[in-house]
Amino acid sequence: MAKDPLRYVTKVDLTRPGGEQPQLHNRWHPDVPFTETIEPGETVKIECLDWTGNQIKNTDNADDLRHVDLTQIHYLSGPFNINGAEPGDCLVVEIKDVQPLERQPWGYCGVFHKENGGGFLDKFYPECAKAVFDFEGIHCTSRHIPHVKFSGLIHPGIIGTAPSYEVLEEWNARESGLKAAIQHEHETSVANLPEPKNCSPGSATGEIAAKIAKEGARTIPGRPEHGGNCDIKNLSRGSKAFFPVYVKGAKLSLGDLHFSQGDGEITFCGAIEMPGVITIQTSIIKGGMKSLSLKSPMFIPGDVPNQYGPSRYLTFEGFSVTEEGEQKFLCATTAYRQACIRAIEYLRRFGYNDYQIYLLLSSAPIEGHIAGIVDVPNACTTIGIPMDIFDFDISPMAELKKLDMGNCALVTGSDHALTYSFK
Repeated sequence: MAKDPLRYVTKVDLTRPGGEQPQLHNRWHPDVPFTETIEPGETVKIECLDWTGNQIKNTDNADDLRHVDLTQIHYLSGPFNINGAEPGDCLVVEIKDVQPLERQPWGYCGVFHKENGGGFLDKFYPECAKAVFDFEGIHCTSRHIPHVKFSGLIHPGIIGTAPSYEVLEEWNARESGLKAAIQHEHETSVANLPEPKNCSPGSATGEIAAKIAKEGARTIPGRPEHGGNCDIKNLSRGSKAFFPVYVKGAKLSLGDLHFSQGDGEITFCGAIEMPGVITIQTSIIKGGMKSLSLKSPMFIPGDVPNQYGPSRYLTFEGFSVTEEGEQKFLCATTAYRQACIRAIEYLRRFGYNDYQIYLLLSSAPIEGHIAGIVDVPNACTTIGIPMDIFDFDISPMAELKKLDMGNCALVTGSDHALTYSFK
């Protein structure tokens, strides 16, 4: 007997801004209205916009990325009422599949301008750049980063349950406290507090919409209580994730779909961002927060990994010593930044410019790891690049051949330097 087609609980319009689509929202708040009800055990399909809500285009310049409005992000599908979920339960979400939309078979990765989002290496690369990737089955290629082809480990960058009023109050208190305490020490924002401008409260109107705009937590960081924007590339097809439930119905939301991503999403707009469709099935563990000691989400990875052999990664080491020679104490951030710099210095030998490599390290299935974090004073991290994504040999034993690599998409009229001289 034939099965009925799977139900779509969200459809998106690629021709309209995200803020005009009430089945989407861009703030975490317990009052964002349900869009649809999903029964435990039911398998459903959910369409999602790209994280910016259709702001980025398939062009050969980065003008759109330079002027992207970050008060809008991220546009999430939902929230969904998981029938029977109650506070204290554990919501189990099995990711059956994630795919690009057939009506838009391309995505993009970008380096954000230092004054508008920035990125992990914005000290060295403060300007804007973009690479558009075309999808063909499980693979992607880019006219902006030639001689590279790889398969996507497709995943949602954001998936999480709604906070209760108490949890939301805790988020806003601790993040505003951090901003008050240390913002003066930093050039870029250390926390993104509630922002009424461009708040999309789903289908809420009137006083409820105003309340969400005033109090709603930004979707930019992941948070321990519910997950959210964690950008975990291995939370992919076949994965099973476990989330704490704080409100009746759980109010599950998701979005920010990625075709591929390196560990760390280092350019900020660092994965191959795309609109797409995710297929999920949910279940509930009653009282699971207590029985599982569940205070933060956990997940079991799926069985569809990238098939790049472990011996085929060229791996760079980084330590907690800055490029100026300043010794840091067990700083994994400094160490990972140094591993990225070592990879950039190496790959530019083949003809790529630094912005192309930076984009590649953020979007390709790079393996980033903490190798050592106890041996004072130096933390050690590694970043491994699968050599088989290139159509030429990048191994240290290969004969060096410098190729014409073209360029990534830059802001119109840009004349900024495409390489940086590290000390």
